[in-house]
Amino acid sequence: QVQLVESGGGLVQAGGSLRLSCAASERTFSRYTVGWFRQAPGKERQFLAADGSSTYYADSVKGRCTISRDNAKNTVYLQMNSLKPEDTAVYYCAASTSWSIRYYEYYDYKYWGQGTQVTVSS
Repeated sequence: QVQLVESGGGLVQAGGSLRLSCAASERTFSRYTVGWFRQAPGKERQFLAADGSSTYYADSVKGRCTISRDNAKNTVYLQMNSLKPEDTAVYYCAASTSWSIRYYEYYDYKYWGQGTQVTVSS
């Protein structure tokens, strides 16, 4: 069973950037579909980006976020630029062994990290 560990969150001013990392315990992580989600207090978990059979982005972050992989490190990244206070949330990475899941549906992912807090100050 793959374990996922997110890192890279923190406090940043509006307009700033962060790069989140999702490190996996599985050497075949390159075969997984990996998604990034976020959840703000009182709100539903929101899809941001995914990498699997192709790369997908939510409209809310398209142009500001880039998902990438380093297969040698079994790690997936989410680069976030031009951050806004409304980006404040806990950010999660998730993974599935299937490339045919609905990448935007959080319940289609079997494996989840513990989350990393991102706070954007105005």
